[in-house]
Amino acid sequence: MSTLKYPLNNAQIELMKLFGTDLSSKDLKDMKQLLSKFFADKAIKAADDLWDNKGLTNDDMDKWLNEKQ
Repeated sequence: MSTLKYPLNNAQIELMKLFGTDLSSKDLKDMKQLLSKFFADKAIKAADDLWDNKGLTNDDMDKWLNEKQ
């Protein structure tokens, strides 16, 4: 068997193990939603942390939203 030119990362390996089982359509949909929520939650936390670290306010956001480009 040939060696992969670009090895899989740890997340890809775990997903490949999971995909070794035959998931129902509902389970596949649920898993996609779970992964989407996981990454959305991480993005929201990162944005919240940045917001707090920079000391941003709602007024700052309003200014950015109303800036002309």
